[in-house]
Amino acid sequence: MIIESRQNPTYKRLQRVVEGKRLADGDLAVLWLEGPNLCQSWLQHYGTPEMVVVDAGREPLSDAVQNLVDAVPVRQQLMLSSSLMKGLSSVEQGQGVAFVVQRPVVPAQPVLKKAALLLDRVQDPGNLGTLLRTAAAAGIRDVFLSVGCADAWSQKSLRSGQGAHFALAIHENQNLQALLQNAQVPVYTTMLSDKAQSLFALDIAKEGAWLFGNEGRGVHPDLVAQSRHQVFIPQEAAVESLNVAVAAAICLFEQRRQHLQG
Repeated sequence: MIIESRQNPTYKRLQRVVEGKRLADGDLAVLWLEGPNLCQSWLQHYGTPEMVVVDAGREPLSDAVQNLVDAVPVRQQLMLSSSLMKGLSSVEQGQGVAFVVQRPVVPAQPVLKKAALLLDRVQDPGNLGTLLRTAAAAGIRDVFLSVGCADAWSQKSLRSGQGAHFALAIHENQNLQALLQNAQVPVYTTMLSDKAQSLFALDIAKEGAWLFGNEGRGVHPDLVAQSRHQVFIPQEAAVESLNVAVAAAICLFEQRRQHLQG
């Protein structure tokens, strides 16, 4: 059966999921993962989704989409008319497939014991998604987001992350001051300061964590006051600062470079 009415209860539920609105009982834990990349990443890390949604107008389906559909039991497959699917799509040229899933539950980790990424009030969801993707590529597992960060699970962040979300443990609404105070590994804070040390003159601990701040205001002064290891990236004076996602990529991969074998 193909759903063609916007008044269909299932379709109305999907609209709320896509828009990030509350469902029954205040549930915000349901996610819409659009496109083969995100869906395949979910299958790889978490297995079968709650539902696979397919654009009926795309039949016959491409091999990539058909493989995703075949990985989900028939009772959890939903076909929508092209107009309804387009109404849910968050991309201009969608590929006609999406998963509906439950947001991963991340165990609490009150103490920093290994390499991690800490983000203070990063507000652009595109930047946030890129930061998550960079962290995963650099071998970081844990990411801690302060209050005031963009929603890690928004559609824009998910698109920018390209599946990296599911390779990470993302801890949201964290007290970064408490994490810094109790950290059992060095935490490197990126900033422009007379006290800061050049990234390329620094012996970076293999399990060192990194703290990056807001796009415009940088790291909060209260966190700076707790920072023992302040770091800057040498650059030309004509440019005041780097984009936070670019800065993180340079730092994380310098850390990785220093500890590569051979």
